[in-house]
Amino acid sequence: MTQFTNPLARWNERFSTETYLFGEKPNQYLAEKTPLLQKGKALCIADGEGRNSVWLASQGFEVDAFDFSPVAIEKAKKLAIVQNVNVNFDCNDWQGFDWKPNYYDTIAGIFFQFADPEARTAIFDKLNFALKAGGTLIIQGYGKAQMQYQTGGPGILENLYDEEMLLKPFKDYKVLDLKTYLQVVDEGPGHSGMSSLVGFIGQKP
Repeated sequence: MTQFTNPLARWNERFSTETYLFGEKPNQYLAEKTPLLQKGKALCIADGEGRNSVWLASQGFEVDAFDFSPVAIEKAKKLAIVQNVNVNFDCNDWQGFDWKPNYYDTIAGIFFQFADPEARTAIFDKLNFALKAGGTLIIQGYGKAQMQYQTGGPGILENLYDEEMLLKPFKDYKVLDLKTYLQVVDEGPGHSGMSSLVGFIGQKP
């Protein structure tokens, strides 16, 4: 896939529009499940143009967010200003981000499926490292069946989710929500149409 040959250039190009690639509203799963999340310090990883971090800030969370695209970060800052919320944005990739141990009450990872299996394992380790005991982790992404839809996602089977893939690295967590489902997604031009989705919320012991 060309988008993974030079990912930073590709994503900067995709984000270089007046409109928001994935819309200005939060991910639907995140918005619906916010009441299950532990209030306090939150982190949004690979947050793109800021729709999810801005949402959590509007709900009373103290939010950090990072993305490796400076174009996305600038749009995220504008969205936060429009929504009159404060988010601590960091232009960084997951390798360069300053992961603090046992620091966050909630971590959100929404559609970060650029990660191949090796990178995904490392990222999951970072999420567990940075989450406080009793903290909540929310992950949503495209399921394996997304290969039959052309409505978003990496188009690489090994980058897609199933329930076991999310349960295994967080096997000691209390499962607050776990589902695989089909749903029409309307989140900007980047995510639009019938989609295969997997959602997971776990609470760290």
